[in-house]
Amino acid sequence: HRYSTLKSVANSVKRQHEEKSPEKSGGRTVILYNGTNADDTQDPTRLGLHAASNFKVLSPLDQITKDEVRQAAKHLGLPNWNAAASPCLRSRLAMGVMATSDHLKAVEKAEEFVRRVLVLDESRNVRVRMLAGGKAMVELDDRALGTSDLLAENGMEDLLISELGFQSWGVRGFKTGSVAAMPTGDKSLDSVKVNL
Repeated sequence: HRYSTLKSVANSVKRQHEEKSPEKSGGRTVILYNGTNADDTQDPTRLGLHAASNFKVLSPLDQITKDEVRQAAKHLGLPNWNAAASPCLRSRLAMGVMATSDHLKAVEKAEEFVRRVLVLDESRNVRVRMLAGGKAMVELDDRALGTSDLLAENGMEDLLISELGFQSWGVRGFKTGSVAAMPTGDKSLDSVKVNL
């Protein structure tokens, strides 16, 4: 939906420009760009890449890594050069979990709670994943993982289960693209705590 909406907005602006200045429009083409980098293209969970391709969205950064993008942003003096990735909320829902307004709002509210309780700024990776069976999985980067007990102490269970309708929740290390499934002995997702 994102790219079809952007394309509609771009075409509307183009039409308005053509109506105001038909002599200057000269067959201009609207081009949409995204921030996809080389690391993103290796992640099979990024369904938005297929949509971008279908809408002929250009990815000028797709030949350099995420680290190289950050280095360039720092060199240019951009204030957000070290901000954690911020993909759309849909990426927090496991395959097969419906992307409803309630699900997306629940994930967003849970992530806001985690950031507030653990005092995590935008440079820290935090995800609350909605997995099959109503399970919530809180993912924290290595620096924050040791503070995860504060979540239970500050009412995470009440928020997730009583207020947001999850069935259970757990905590594990952050790993990009990990939305697909709960860990099953996968050592790369070390330190899983499950709360029922």
